[in-house]
Amino acid sequence: MVIGEVSRLVPKPAYLRIADELRRGIRDGSYPPGGRLPTIATLSTAHSVSEIVIRQAIAVLRGEGLVETRRGGGTVVRIRPPVRRVAMDRYRVETQPLTVPATSFTHDQRITWSDYRLDRVYRRVRADADLAALFELPPGTLLLRRRFVFYAKGEPQQISINYLPWDVVAETPVADPAREPWPGGTPAQLAYLGHPPTRVEEAVRARMPTPEESETLRMTGGVPVVTITRRMFSGDRVLEVCRDIIIPADRIVLDYSIDL
Repeated sequence: MVIGEVSRLVPKPAYLRIADELRRGIRDGSYPPGGRLPTIATLSTAHSVSEIVIRQAIAVLRGEGLVETRRGGGTVVRIRPPVRRVAMDRYRVETQPLTVPATSFTHDQRITWSDYRLDRVYRRVRADADLAALFELPPGTLLLRRRFVFYAKGEPQQISINYLPWDVVAETPVADPAREPWPGGTPAQLAYLGHPPTRVEEAVRARMPTPEESETLRMTGGVPVVTITRRMFSGDRVLEVCRDIIIPADRIVLDYSIDL
């Protein structure tokens, strides 16, 4: 007997079989977004198993980001947030003349300027070895660090930790947090400083969020984040590094096209 045959003979644990059944119900709409699953007692009776087994099954679904457990409210099927499509050419919105205030974020979210809000914290820092390599500058170079939380219609959607060379932004409006949000975003700020961007490089990764990121972005368990490390060039010089842009993975689709 081969290993594959042995594995087929071993029955799946009860909690996984129940999780499979509940997952199918969620996906086919039997349990719609925002709706409650049957109570633990009801599921326990229906499947002739202990409540501990049902709790294990629900924990599997919670870890997959399909449900959330609310105190006093039972287990609820998660409402999927609207998906934001992010295209390679999104920065062109910020490098063209604006007829109304906008950024690539407001464009992607399809919101007006009045629906857009930024929380921001500014401070000066010294470049560590990784940042120095990204900027192609010596370690210890003075930078302006800007941490933004982006909101669309009052809901937090994205965290961005952005660095600019202090020798470029010192004593300018770009270093003033009161000037945010700035129409045209960082590309417009660099153009204002006399360094219009000519190229953008991005590296995309995925990981689980930190507790602080999860709380800030109002995420539920089991959902990873997409992180985008960005470098913005003006000519041959790196004028901005984002380490990182952080977006919940269930709220974004990255669209890429390649001309051949």
